[in-house]
Amino acid sequence: MEWLKLYLDHMVFGTLGLMSFVALALAIERWIYLHGVDVTAYDNPNRLNVDLTRYLTTIASVGANAPYVGLLGTVLGILVTFHDLGTGGDLAARQIMLGLAMALKATAGGLLVAIPSMLFYNALLRRVDVLEAHWKEVQK
Repeated sequence: MEWLKLYLDHMVFGTLGLMSFVALALAIERWIYLHGVDVTAYDNPNRLNVDLTRYLTTIASVGANAPYVGLLGTVLGILVTFHDLGTGGDLAARQIMLGLAMALKATAGGLLVAIPSMLFYNALLRRVDVLEAHWKEVQK
Protein backbone atom coordinates (compact mmCIF):
# COMPACT_ATOMS: atom_id res chain seq x y z
CA MET A 1 0.00 0.00 0.00
CA GLU A 2 2.95 2.33 0.61
CA TRP A 3 4.08 2.21 -3.01
CA LEU A 4 0.56 3.21 -4.09
CA LYS A 5 0.65 6.13 -1.68
CA LEU A 6 4.05 7.22 -2.99
CA TYR A 7 3.42 6.82 -6.72
CA LEU A 8 -0.34 7.32 -7.20
CA ASP A 9 -0.10 10.96 -8.27
CA HIS A 10 2.79 10.21 -10.60
CA MET A 11 0.90 7.36 -12.26
CA VAL A 12 -2.37 9.24 -12.65
CA PHE A 13 -0.95 12.57 -13.75
CA GLY A 14 1.69 10.89 -15.91
CA THR A 15 -1.04 9.00 -17.73
CA LEU A 16 -3.19 12.12 -18.06
CA GLY A 17 -0.18 14.10 -19.25
CA LEU A 18 0.57 11.52 -21.92
CA MET A 19 -3.07 11.46 -23.00
CA SER A 20 -3.13 15.25 -23.15
CA PHE A 21 0.07 15.38 -25.20
CA VAL A 22 -1.23 12.81 -27.68
CA ALA A 23 -4.58 14.56 -28.08
CA LEU A 24 -2.99 17.97 -28.54
CA ALA A 25 -0.37 16.72 -31.01
CA LEU A 26 -2.99 14.92 -33.10
CA ALA A 27 -5.38 17.88 -32.95
CA ILE A 28 -2.66 20.21 -34.24
CA GLU A 29 -1.73 17.75 -36.99
CA ARG A 30 -5.38 17.38 -38.03
CA TRP A 31 -5.97 21.15 -37.93
CA ILE A 32 -3.04 21.76 -40.25
CA TYR A 33 -4.05 18.91 -42.56
CA LEU A 34 -7.72 19.88 -42.74
CA HIS A 35 -6.89 23.47 -43.58
CA GLY A 36 -4.55 22.49 -46.40
CA VAL A 37 -6.28 19.52 -47.99
CA ASP A 38 -7.57 19.75 -51.56
CA VAL A 39 -10.82 17.79 -51.59
CA THR A 40 -11.14 18.14 -55.36
CA ALA A 41 -8.22 15.72 -55.74
CA TYR A 42 -10.44 12.89 -54.45
CA ASP A 43 -12.79 10.92 -56.66
CA ASN A 44 -13.94 8.44 -54.00
CA PRO A 45 -16.00 9.67 -51.02
CA ASN A 46 -14.91 6.78 -48.83
CA ARG A 47 -11.22 7.51 -49.34
CA LEU A 48 -11.90 11.19 -48.65
CA ASN A 49 -13.67 10.34 -45.40
CA VAL A 50 -10.88 8.02 -44.29
CA ASP A 51 -8.23 10.67 -44.92
CA LEU A 52 -10.24 13.46 -43.30
CA THR A 53 -11.15 11.54 -40.14
CA ARG A 54 -7.74 9.97 -39.50
CA TYR A 55 -6.79 10.24 -35.77
CA LEU A 56 -10.16 11.70 -34.76
CA THR A 57 -11.04 8.48 -32.98
CA THR A 58 -7.91 8.77 -30.85
CA ILE A 59 -8.73 12.36 -29.90
CA ALA A 60 -12.30 11.35 -29.00
CA SER A 61 -11.01 8.37 -27.02
CA VAL A 62 -8.77 10.62 -24.95
CA GLY A 63 -11.71 12.92 -24.27
CA ALA A 64 -13.98 10.06 -23.34
CA ASN A 65 -11.52 8.17 -21.14
CA ALA A 66 -9.58 10.92 -19.34
CA PRO A 67 -12.36 11.36 -16.73
CA TYR A 68 -12.17 7.65 -15.99
CA VAL A 69 -8.44 7.83 -15.42
CA GLY A 70 -9.04 10.75 -13.06
CA LEU A 71 -11.84 8.88 -11.32
CA LEU A 72 -9.62 5.85 -10.87
CA GLY A 73 -7.02 8.12 -9.26
CA THR A 74 -9.67 9.56 -6.96
CA VAL A 75 -10.95 6.15 -5.90
CA LEU A 76 -7.43 4.92 -5.22
CA GLY A 77 -6.64 8.14 -3.33
CA ILE A 78 -9.72 7.65 -1.15
CA LEU A 79 -8.70 4.03 -0.63
CA VAL A 80 -5.26 5.14 0.57
CA THR A 81 -6.83 7.77 2.86
CA PHE A 82 -9.14 5.25 4.48
CA HIS A 83 -6.36 2.71 4.77
CA ASP A 84 -4.17 5.25 6.56
CA LEU A 85 -7.04 6.17 8.86
CA GLY A 86 -7.77 2.53 9.60
CA THR A 87 -4.21 1.62 10.43
CA GLY A 88 -3.37 4.89 12.21
CA GLY A 89 -6.27 4.90 14.63
CA ASP A 90 -6.56 8.73 14.52
CA LEU A 91 -9.87 9.89 13.08
CA ALA A 92 -9.28 13.64 12.96
CA ALA A 93 -11.67 15.43 10.60
CA ARG A 94 -8.81 17.56 9.26
CA GLN A 95 -6.86 14.45 8.23
CA ILE A 96 -9.87 12.94 6.50
CA MET A 97 -10.75 16.12 4.61
CA LEU A 98 -7.16 16.66 3.52
CA GLY A 99 -6.93 13.11 2.19
CA LEU A 100 -10.22 13.40 0.31
CA ALA A 101 -9.31 16.79 -1.13
CA MET A 102 -6.00 15.45 -2.39
CA ALA A 103 -7.79 12.46 -3.93
CA LEU A 104 -10.26 14.67 -5.80
CA LYS A 105 -7.51 16.48 -7.67
CA ALA A 106 -7.21 13.42 -9.91
CA THR A 107 -10.81 13.83 -11.09
CA ALA A 108 -10.16 17.51 -11.75
CA GLY A 109 -7.09 16.56 -13.78
CA GLY A 110 -9.09 14.08 -15.83
CA LEU A 111 -11.68 16.72 -16.62
CA LEU A 112 -8.98 19.22 -17.56
CA VAL A 113 -7.75 16.76 -20.17
CA ALA A 114 -11.18 15.63 -21.36
CA ILE A 115 -12.86 18.98 -21.95
CA PRO A 116 -10.31 20.42 -24.41
CA SER A 117 -9.98 17.05 -26.14
CA MET A 118 -13.71 16.94 -26.82
CA LEU A 119 -13.68 20.57 -27.97
CA PHE A 120 -10.86 19.75 -30.41
CA TYR A 121 -12.70 16.65 -31.61
CA ASN A 122 -15.96 18.51 -32.22
CA ALA A 123 -14.25 21.40 -34.00
CA LEU A 124 -12.30 19.02 -36.24
CA LEU A 125 -15.38 16.94 -36.96
CA ARG A 126 -17.22 20.09 -38.02
CA ARG A 127 -14.36 20.91 -40.39
CA VAL A 128 -14.61 17.38 -41.84
CA ASP A 129 -18.34 17.87 -42.43
CA VAL A 130 -17.72 21.17 -44.21
CA LEU A 131 -15.02 19.64 -46.42
CA GLU A 132 -17.22 16.67 -47.32
CA ALA A 133 -20.08 19.04 -48.21
CA HIS A 134 -17.68 21.03 -50.38
CA TRP A 135 -16.57 17.80 -52.10
CA LYS A 136 -20.21 16.89 -52.85
CA GLU A 137 -20.80 20.33 -54.38
CA VAL A 138 -17.74 19.99 -56.60
CA GLN A 139 -18.84 16.52 -57.78
CA LYS A 140 -22.18 17.74 -59.13
